[in-house]
Amino acid sequence: MATVSVYNMQGNVTGTMELNDSVFAVPVNEHLIKMAVTAHLAAKRQGTQKAKTRAEVSGGGIKPWRQKGTGHARQGSTRAPQWTHGGVVFAPVPRNYSFKLNRKEKQAALKGALSSRVAEEKFYVLEDLTLDEIKTKKFVEVLKNLNVEKAYVVLDKDDKNVILSARNVENVKTANAGAMNVFDILKYDSIVITKAAAQAIEEVYA
Repeated sequence: MATVSVYNMQGNVTGTMELNDSVFAVPVNEHLIKMAVTAHLAAKRQGTQKAKTRAEVSGGGIKPWRQKGTGHARQGSTRAPQWTHGGVVFAPVPRNYSFKLNRKEKQAALKGALSSRVAEEKFYVLEDLTLDEIKTKKFVEVLKNLNVEKAYVVLDKDDKNVILSARNVENVKTANAGAMNVFDILKYDSIVITKAAAQAIEEVYA
């Protein structure tokens, strides 16, 4: 099993923790990870773009001139795509861009992303992360003690003081252990996770 150091909020090593190899030391499948990131980004797309086709724009019901004898090219409508104020060829319409991965694919991608952070030694386990009050300055001090800047902070439970303290910190995002996603794991340079959250992840995915 992989062994990582456990830190307190002052940045001091207080012990070690053995991580389950079936979660934190699996082979990284780059294809699955790419699919998971693509699915995440696709689900965020609104898909509300819309333009009118020639069937939807107003006007153009009358033939602008007779078919032959004018010297002009034949035209059937002033709302054809080549005309000003005409419709759009193959106009975009509202659609849903999202697609789904099956459960095993999602789990394999998440495990691979976590394993890559552990292998890169960018996985910091905290004994606990609690704040007595909502104070951004105190939260930033914890990250400085760990020598971490761009961090994905994973908690075992929703802690209002920690979440609100981290909300305005640039390049930092908090998440519950059950709401982690591959995109954010890769987006942030380091993972800062509580010991309880790491154990909760092992219970779910091991």
